[in-house]
Amino acid sequence: MSRALRIVGVPLDLGQSKRGVDMGPAALRYAGLAEGLAALGHRVIDAGNLAVPVRETVLAEAPRHYLPSIAAVCRATYAVARQALAAGETPIFLGGDHSLAIGSIGGVTDSAPCGLLWIDAHADFNTPETTRSGNIHGMTLAVLLGDGYPELVAVGRPGAKLKPQDVVLLALRDLDPGERERLKGSGITVYTMRDIDERGIGAVVREALERLEQHHRLHVSLDVDCLDPQASPGVGTPVSGGLSSREAQLTMELIADCGCCGSLDIVEINPILDQHNRTAVLAAELAASLFGKRIL
Repeated sequence: MSRALRIVGVPLDLGQSKRGVDMGPAALRYAGLAEGLAALGHRVIDAGNLAVPVRETVLAEAPRHYLPSIAAVCRATYAVARQALAAGETPIFLGGDHSLAIGSIGGVTDSAPCGLLWIDAHADFNTPETTRSGNIHGMTLAVLLGDGYPELVAVGRPGAKLKPQDVVLLALRDLDPGERERLKGSGITVYTMRDIDERGIGAVVREALERLEQHHRLHVSLDVDCLDPQASPGVGTPVSGGLSSREAQLTMELIADCGCCGSLDIVEINPILDQHNRTAVLAAELAASLFGKRIL
């Protein structure tokens, strides 16, 4: 089914310490993301990039981990997400680091709840009390469930944007100790790489989608470090033992089969660390599979 897909770049690099993810939107565009989606019959609207402060212009915020600027970018992202859904469009957010999802997921849940499939090597479930690095991109999911800096929890509207039963984590394999304990007691459904290794990606993804079937709409938040570094070298926080490119493709194809994906994040691509734009090319191919590309 043809859709109106709105591409929005969010070149946010303030939520983590390695420079380069601000170039992720450009890398995805260079990889032919829009052209690939248009070839499937979709109407693609590229809305350009949201304004994000350059780190060197807000160095006074460094002791607060750039919290004010991150909150401002997330508020703008929230507004764009809400407007896209109101216009009957499917928003695709190009990161940038994963802290942008505070805005994107907040915005797509503004008028009605939706399910969240969080595909990531990391849970991003730290709080200011449990974090080791202080990096806000490692707190995103916690914020969306109502825990963390008040300025971020209040982005768009007060309080939590999701309930634990709205969320499924997939491909998890790297947790901080305090984050692990929080996640165990959270009520969130988690599928680790061990689950995928033991049961196979098809069975796990089908079960994950069943867990979210009470929702008519699904947001997919794809951190490209969910992939094994051999397939996806251009990330700032690589963790060995991740999804193969084919496992990731099947994941997207199974989500497409359910017909319920209403919005997408593609985050944490770092072209500086990549090899010939391989990571962005693969991410663009995954997006095409998510929106209907088939082998036959």
